[in-house]
Amino acid sequence: MSDAISPLAAYRTALHRLAPFTAIHFAVRLIAAAIFVPLMGLLLSLAIATSDQSALTDQDIASFLLTPAGAAGLLVLAGLGIVSAVLDVTLMTHTIRQGGGMISVLASGLGLVTRRFSALFRFGALLTLRVLALSLPFVAVAGGLWLLVLSDYDINYYLTYHPPEFVITSIAIGIILLALAIVLLMRLTSWSIALHLVLFRRTPPSAAFRDSADMMHGARSGLVGRTAGWGVLLWVLKTALTLFVGLLSSGAYALFGDDLGLVAMASVVILGLWLLADAVISAWGYGALSVLLFDAYTRRTGEVPPPAKDHASPYRAFAVAAVLLVVLGVAGGGLDATLDRLDRVTAVRTVEIIAHRGAAASRPENTMASVEKALDDHADWVEIDVQETADGEVVVAHDSDFMKLGGNPLKVWDSTMEDIAGIDIGSWFGPDYADQRTPTLRQVLELAKARDGQVIIELKYYGHDVALEQKVADIVDSLDMGNSIAVMSLKLPGLRKMQALRPDWTSGILAATAIGDLSGLRADFLAVNTGQVSVSLIDRAHDRGQKLYVWTVDDAPTMSRMISMGVDGLITNEPALARQVMDARNDLSTAERLLLWLGDRFRLGRGVDLVAEERDA
Repeated sequence: MSDAISPLAAYRTALHRLAPFTAIHFAVRLIAAAIFVPLMGLLLSLAIATSDQSALTDQDIASFLLTPAGAAGLLVLAGLGIVSAVLDVTLMTHTIRQGGGMISVLASGLGLVTRRFSALFRFGALLTLRVLALSLPFVAVAGGLWLLVLSDYDINYYLTYHPPEFVITSIAIGIILLALAIVLLMRLTSWSIALHLVLFRRTPPSAAFRDSADMMHGARSGLVGRTAGWGVLLWVLKTALTLFVGLLSSGAYALFGDDLGLVAMASVVILGLWLLADAVISAWGYGALSVLLFDAYTRRTGEVPPPAKDHASPYRAFAVAAVLLVVLGVAGGGLDATLDRLDRVTAVRTVEIIAHRGAAASRPENTMASVEKALDDHADWVEIDVQETADGEVVVAHDSDFMKLGGNPLKVWDSTMEDIAGIDIGSWFGPDYADQRTPTLRQVLELAKARDGQVIIELKYYGHDVALEQKVADIVDSLDMGNSIAVMSLKLPGLRKMQALRPDWTSGILAATAIGDLSGLRADFLAVNTGQVSVSLIDRAHDRGQKLYVWTVDDAPTMSRMISMGVDGLITNEPALARQVMDARNDLSTAERLLLWLGDRFRLGRGVDLVAEERDA
């Protein structure tokens, strides 16, 4: 028997079929976007309907995923992603076997998928279940270890100071996850020809995994090595492309000099070519992987599947045309979205500057010093966190305890004002702030009122609140500041209580993670992290009359990018820098704003120097 095909030879073979491989890759991705994404949305909507909300955020997500509806939804979503990858490899494998012109291969491949879709879908579902079954024990052990060792203090203490127990536990969890990766790699290698057995031998999907493992016995290590080589070559190709694009971008600056309009146009063209070339290389890589797996199948079975019979039908041309129309429709939608994005990127925009826990980059967070600095920096809002103490006071504190700021494990809900008076929460930041103590909500509001400032009050919940909403309402009313504050919370039931008490107050939903449509939740604004921000979410929020704030944004390029996307406010530890960035961006020309966005979003070219990032320590 001849030697197994090498990764380099697999890439050479795939290169000869690059046109159909690329067409398949684009078609599967675009069809997935046109069909699977709306289907995912439908499944989420049906599942979330059980909660009487349009979305679930943060703590509610974990509870939801433990319900039958949540677990089923998660399984279906994972299965859909795997089925998409299975279809990609299926069509490329069919191309290797079939030969012929691109249109005929695509048409016959579409016929194959149509005829075998039930088996392919069951294969994808079974693969998903097997991967989950292998992963869950490792994930459970890692999660249990985290809860067992790192639950004594607030998580922010561990993330800030990295004590020995945190480092040791993190290393242990890393080893557990590495073991999971090795187990998955070995099992996936055992199942590497299961799909081929379903396609070529019509083996039932339930038996294909077992048969594949039997046939691959003694050959897994070789395939693991070849697959690793395949991955290295793909990385080399993509890295080379990135370097080449960098040279082209630098050349555009050198060629067109100070004509930023021409530089911007050249940069957009280079970006388009880069994205296209990257997709082609991805298709080439998938094709080479399909060649490796097809070679493994022929070597382990001794069979070379003959070309499939031509199941010609009068509807095949119609089916191909329908697929092309879907692809063109999705591509057209993408072009329209791109043009809309460019219009946003180049527009002059003003946003609200929201000082996160005061000016927390320049002063110790959630202290009177940080609040005063935020007001000095002309922040539109000062954002603070509030909790209840054991003696019924409402104090400004983010964490559940004082470990991070004061080295004291005392829980906020167990503390009294006398306890708090003895906890220094400023020295960790610098000796000049050793006099800083945890302020009360009333103290912060009185300072803001004296300075004509506005305050966003985040209601913090750790399961020990008594009457937080009512106390906040009473304090704000006593200072007649209802029009100068807003409230928000991660915990939706708590926010609903606040809205019921003071329906006229501005209120918002804070979300670190979410599933479903956040904009469908009843609120005046949404506050999300940078990873959740999308143009579609911004548009949906605006259509419902909601503002969208983003947190926590502390560097100039990201601030500018968020402004370009269309957010209404930046929640930042650097309020002075944020205002500087906004003003400087608006002073740029249209071409400069475009280059600024390209430089940050795609690391394309030199970009535009916006402001020097300086801190007043």
